Amino acid sequence: MAAGVYEFSTKTLDGQPLALSDFQGKVLLIVNTASKCGFTPQYAGLQALHDELAEEGLVIIGFPCNQFGSQEPGAEPEIGAFCQRNYGVSFLMSEKVDVNGANAHPLYQYLTKEAKGILGTSGIKWNFTKFLIRKNGEVFDRYAPTTTPAALKANIQKLLAE
Repeated sequence: MAAGVYEFSTKTLDGQPLALSDFQGKVLLIVNTASKCGFTPQYAGLQALHDELAEEGLVIIGFPCNQFGSQEPGAEPEIGAFCQRNYGVSFLMSEKVDVNGANAHPLYQYLTKEAKGILGTSGIKWNFTKFLIRKNGEVFDRYAPTTTPAALKANIQKLLAE
Protein backbone atom coordinates (compact mmCIF):
# COMPACT_ATOMS: atom_id res chain seq x y z
CA MET A 1 0.00 0.00 0.00
CA ALA A 2 1.31 3.43 -0.91
CA ALA A 3 2.08 5.73 1.98
CA GLY A 4 2.67 9.39 2.61
CA VAL A 5 2.55 11.63 -0.44
CA TYR A 6 2.16 8.64 -2.76
CA GLU A 7 -1.57 8.56 -1.96
CA PHE A 8 -2.09 11.81 -3.87
CA SER A 9 -2.39 12.80 -7.49
CA THR A 10 -2.85 15.95 -9.51
CA LYS A 11 -2.74 16.98 -13.14
CA THR A 12 0.12 18.53 -15.07
CA LEU A 13 -0.07 22.03 -16.53
CA ASP A 14 -1.32 20.50 -19.77
CA GLY A 15 -4.02 18.46 -18.02
CA GLN A 16 -2.36 15.04 -17.96
CA PRO A 17 -2.82 12.82 -14.86
CA LEU A 18 0.12 12.97 -12.45
CA ALA A 19 0.12 10.29 -9.74
CA LEU A 20 2.73 10.83 -7.05
CA SER A 21 2.84 7.04 -6.61
CA ASP A 22 4.79 7.01 -9.90
CA PHE A 23 7.72 8.47 -7.93
CA GLN A 24 8.07 5.85 -5.20
CA GLY A 25 11.75 5.40 -4.43
CA LYS A 26 12.58 8.94 -5.56
CA VAL A 27 13.25 12.06 -3.48
CA LEU A 28 10.58 14.69 -4.11
CA LEU A 29 10.82 18.45 -3.77
CA ILE A 30 7.35 20.01 -3.81
CA VAL A 31 7.13 23.79 -4.19
CA ASN A 32 4.20 26.21 -4.51
CA THR A 33 5.20 28.64 -7.24
CA ALA A 34 4.17 31.97 -8.76
CA SER A 35 5.28 33.89 -11.84
CA LYS A 36 5.06 37.43 -10.46
CA CYS A 37 6.69 37.03 -7.04
CA GLY A 38 9.93 38.39 -5.62
CA PHE A 39 10.98 34.75 -5.20
CA THR A 40 10.17 33.83 -8.83
CA PRO A 41 13.91 33.79 -9.74
CA GLN A 42 14.08 30.63 -7.59
CA TYR A 43 12.80 28.83 -10.69
CA ALA A 44 16.41 29.06 -11.93
CA GLY A 45 17.72 27.40 -8.78
CA LEU A 46 15.06 24.70 -8.93
CA GLN A 47 15.97 24.03 -12.55
CA ALA A 48 19.67 23.82 -11.59
CA LEU A 49 18.85 21.19 -8.93
CA HIS A 50 16.76 19.31 -11.48
CA ASP A 51 19.57 19.41 -14.05
CA GLU A 52 22.15 18.19 -11.55
CA LEU A 53 20.22 15.63 -9.50
CA ALA A 54 17.31 14.26 -11.55
CA GLU A 55 19.37 11.34 -12.83
CA GLU A 56 20.23 10.47 -9.21
CA GLY A 57 16.53 10.32 -8.31
CA LEU A 58 15.33 13.85 -7.49
CA VAL A 59 11.88 14.81 -8.78
CA ILE A 60 10.79 18.45 -8.47
CA ILE A 61 7.13 19.36 -8.82
CA GLY A 62 6.02 22.98 -8.95
CA PHE A 63 2.46 23.78 -7.90
CA PRO A 64 1.41 27.20 -9.25
CA CYS A 65 -0.81 29.05 -6.79
CA ASN A 66 -2.55 32.43 -6.94
CA GLN A 67 -3.36 32.74 -3.22
CA PHE A 68 -0.54 35.13 -2.30
CA GLY A 69 -0.85 38.65 -3.66
CA SER A 70 -2.52 37.33 -6.85
CA GLN A 71 0.99 36.64 -8.16
CA GLU A 72 -0.03 33.74 -10.42
CA PRO A 73 -3.03 35.19 -12.30
CA GLY A 74 -2.55 33.37 -15.59
CA ALA A 75 -4.05 30.15 -16.86
CA GLU A 76 -1.98 26.97 -17.15
CA PRO A 77 -0.77 27.59 -20.74
CA GLU A 78 0.50 31.07 -19.77
CA ILE A 79 2.25 29.70 -16.68
CA GLY A 80 3.98 26.99 -18.69
CA ALA A 81 5.10 29.43 -21.38
CA PHE A 82 6.43 31.87 -18.76
CA CYS A 83 8.41 29.16 -16.94
CA GLN A 84 9.89 27.78 -20.14
CA ARG A 85 10.69 31.15 -21.71
CA ASN A 86 12.20 32.81 -18.64
CA TYR A 87 13.77 29.92 -16.73
CA GLY A 88 13.95 26.96 -19.09
CA VAL A 89 11.85 24.94 -16.67
CA SER A 90 11.81 21.26 -17.59
CA PHE A 91 10.86 19.82 -14.19
CA LEU A 92 7.25 18.82 -13.58
CA MET A 93 4.63 21.52 -13.10
CA SER A 94 1.19 20.78 -11.69
CA GLU A 95 -2.04 22.44 -12.64
CA LYS A 96 -2.75 25.62 -10.66
CA VAL A 97 -3.95 24.77 -7.13
CA ASP A 98 -4.89 26.32 -3.82
CA VAL A 99 -2.51 25.45 -0.98
CA ASN A 100 -4.58 26.92 1.88
CA GLY A 101 -8.21 27.05 2.86
CA ALA A 102 -11.27 24.93 2.17
CA ASN A 103 -10.26 24.33 -1.45
CA ALA A 104 -6.63 23.46 -0.72
CA HIS A 105 -5.34 20.57 -2.81
CA PRO A 106 -5.47 17.35 -0.71
CA LEU A 107 -1.69 16.98 -1.07
CA TYR A 108 -1.19 20.38 0.57
CA GLN A 109 -3.69 19.53 3.30
CA TYR A 110 -1.47 16.54 4.06
CA LEU A 111 1.87 18.37 3.75
CA THR A 112 0.87 21.22 6.06
CA LYS A 113 -0.35 18.72 8.67
CA GLU A 114 2.86 16.68 8.47
CA ALA A 115 5.37 19.55 8.53
CA LYS A 116 4.51 22.70 10.43
CA GLY A 117 5.92 26.09 9.57
CA ILE A 118 7.59 28.59 11.83
CA LEU A 119 6.10 28.77 15.34
CA GLY A 120 4.04 25.66 14.62
CA THR A 121 1.82 27.23 11.99
CA SER A 122 0.32 24.92 9.42
CA GLY A 123 -0.84 27.23 6.63
CA ILE A 124 1.46 28.16 3.77
CA LYS A 125 2.54 31.79 4.29
CA TRP A 126 3.85 32.65 0.82
CA ASN A 127 4.99 31.43 -2.58
CA PHE A 128 7.99 29.10 -2.86
CA THR A 129 7.43 27.23 0.40
CA LYS A 130 9.22 23.92 -0.12
CA PHE A 131 8.62 20.38 1.13
CA LEU A 132 11.34 17.74 0.86
CA ILE A 133 10.04 14.17 0.74
CA ARG A 134 11.98 10.97 1.50
CA LYS A 135 12.07 8.04 -0.93
CA ASN A 136 9.42 6.27 1.18
CA GLY A 137 6.94 9.15 0.81
CA GLU A 138 7.42 10.67 4.28
CA VAL A 139 7.90 14.41 4.68
CA PHE A 140 11.52 15.11 5.65
CA ASP A 141 11.25 18.88 6.19
CA ARG A 142 9.53 22.11 5.25
CA TYR A 143 11.46 25.19 4.13
CA ALA A 144 10.54 28.86 4.08
CA PRO A 145 10.28 30.81 0.83
CA THR A 146 13.53 32.59 1.74
CA THR A 147 15.42 29.26 1.70
CA THR A 148 17.04 29.05 -1.72
CA PRO A 149 16.97 25.85 -3.74
CA ALA A 150 20.78 25.68 -3.54
CA ALA A 151 20.54 25.63 0.28
CA LEU A 152 18.57 22.36 0.03
CA LYS A 153 21.24 20.51 -1.96
CA ALA A 154 23.01 18.89 1.01
CA ASN A 155 19.75 17.53 2.45
CA ILE A 156 18.63 16.33 -0.98
CA GLN A 157 21.91 14.50 -1.47
CA LYS A 158 21.59 12.98 2.00
CA LEU A 159 18.12 11.66 1.15
CA LEU A 160 19.25 10.40 -2.26
CA ALA A 161 21.96 8.36 -0.49
CA GLU A 162 19.50 6.73 1.96
